[in-house]
Amino acid sequence: MSDNNKKKRASLLARLFMPRNGIEEKDVDIFKEEQMQSPGRTIIKNFVSNKLSMGGLIVFLCIFAFVLIGPLFFIQDLSYEESTQINLAPGLDMMSVPKGLQGKVADIAIGSSFSAGVSKTGGLYVWGKTQVLPTINLSTFPKEVKGKKFVKVAAGVDHIVALTDDDQLVAWGNPRLNQTKINPDIKNDSGKIVQIAAGYQITGVLKDNGNAFLFGNTSVNDAKIRRKYQGSLAKLAFTSDALIGLTKAGEVVYLGSNDSSVSKIPEELKSGGVKDIAASGFTAAALKEDGKVVVWGNLKNGEDKVPETKSKIVSLQGGRYHYTAVLEDGSVIAWGKNNFGQANAPSIKNVTQVFSGYYQNYVLTKDGKVTTFGLKGYLLGTDELGRDLLNRIVNGGRMTMTMGAVAVIISVIIGVIVGGISGFFGGTVDLLLQRLTEMVSSIPFLPFAMILSSIVGGKLPESARIFMIMVILGVLSWTSLARLVRAQVLAEREQEFVTAARAMGIKELTIVFKHIIPNVISVIIVTATLDFATCMLTESSLSFLGFGVALPRPTWGNMLNGAINSVVIKSYWWRWVFPSILLGVCCICINLVGDGLRDAIDPKSNER
Repeated sequence: MSDNNKKKRASLLARLFMPRNGIEEKDVDIFKEEQMQSPGRTIIKNFVSNKLSMGGLIVFLCIFAFVLIGPLFFIQDLSYEESTQINLAPGLDMMSVPKGLQGKVADIAIGSSFSAGVSKTGGLYVWGKTQVLPTINLSTFPKEVKGKKFVKVAAGVDHIVALTDDDQLVAWGNPRLNQTKINPDIKNDSGKIVQIAAGYQITGVLKDNGNAFLFGNTSVNDAKIRRKYQGSLAKLAFTSDALIGLTKAGEVVYLGSNDSSVSKIPEELKSGGVKDIAASGFTAAALKEDGKVVVWGNLKNGEDKVPETKSKIVSLQGGRYHYTAVLEDGSVIAWGKNNFGQANAPSIKNVTQVFSGYYQNYVLTKDGKVTTFGLKGYLLGTDELGRDLLNRIVNGGRMTMTMGAVAVIISVIIGVIVGGISGFFGGTVDLLLQRLTEMVSSIPFLPFAMILSSIVGGKLPESARIFMIMVILGVLSWTSLARLVRAQVLAEREQEFVTAARAMGIKELTIVFKHIIPNVISVIIVTATLDFATCMLTESSLSFLGFGVALPRPTWGNMLNGAINSVVIKSYWWRWVFPSILLGVCCICINLVGDGLRDAIDPKSNER
């Protein structure tokens, strides 16, 4: 190939693939680069380069996905209340069995949010949410415990009773209803204690001679040991409001005087042949000698749906709304309400005993290993009605964001219409619309919203009230956007494309909304983004003050309502800290996104 041909080919390749005038591609003027891009791509590029705004966007999207998808897994029950789970601190330690008890379990008792255990060497342990009152912690043992060895333990809602190896009782916890004041008749009886049974603010003690004794709140539990049953009892079992007993002859008896959910004992249990008894919150169960389980009482949680088993049931335990049983083949089953996994029995063998109560279960095998299933705790704690705070934050966040989004949509529609028409037509139309804008903007926003919500909202059903709050927020928050749109339209209406559109005979409203408004869309997007955070904060303020979404439906605002109490602020910090953090972070992130969009759209930000 000749030298001339080589030079021509080299020149062609240089023109196609090499930078002109010897300038490297990376050094091409940035303005020329941006001129080759569409405005949209330029805005996106500028926004992505803003690390702070991108971080805000990522965090906001995570929160948004959290409250959008979360309700699919955290099902909301507005009627749910659980008196035994009130004001529990965050944590998943309810079933964290102490190391000193592992492999040495002699007895375990389960309270409302805590557990107590006795080791084979006589050691006493307490774990879980032991703070039953701001001033009372069950992990703080009384002086009588020091130097003692224990053989049995029982736990109620807010108290613990333990038995020493020399047959002495020790009780501590909430003394309000005498649940820690031991009945003196127990010492005067010559029998030896064989069972301690704790119920709601009450304790029952059974001796080997068949005599039973009670102390605590006997009126609430309708607990009375009738004289005719003394000397014949073999076991006691408490429901939330009643006491049943099993006689040495295998008969189930009701130890109370008032009608309750379990007072009508099935006839087949009155004639003997019963091996064991147990109780849940509002039901009772009896295990017959042939392995059949009979359950009666308030059965709304499925406590009577005993699973079919090939092996015979040999022992029975009850929780808050569920039961567990050990089978002859060494396996364990559970049934009843399963909202915390307390009825999901593990598939294990060689089970010797199950300890059940409230929402926790401890399975003990022959090798001494303890397996747990049920409620471990609440990640973000509970509120004053025992409701899971995580569940309410998820569902409340969806409500707060939805109301903020709908309010912004309403305000954008009104603001664009008013601002667009005012700026384009000018004259009398502009004068009237601007006076209207000034009148609305002069209204004290929050007080007026509170008044409207109070007057109108109280007469509406819940769904209509929520929509009304959205409308109020939207109708009162459009003025700033209207002014911005007006200013932009005033500048755009003098452009040549508007003149051309008029010359073509296009209707003026069409020019406004199809030709001018698209050119000011960037201002609308930025303002709407920033107003979204404002509307969320305003809704939260209304709900916090009691003029927004009514309880029990949660929003981040009304969840903060309890924070006006000094006791809540000091002792139950999680009830207001977590909602406020999420609301604050969400609003900050939205503002960061809005600022980033404003900088990305601003031509001056392209200067480097």
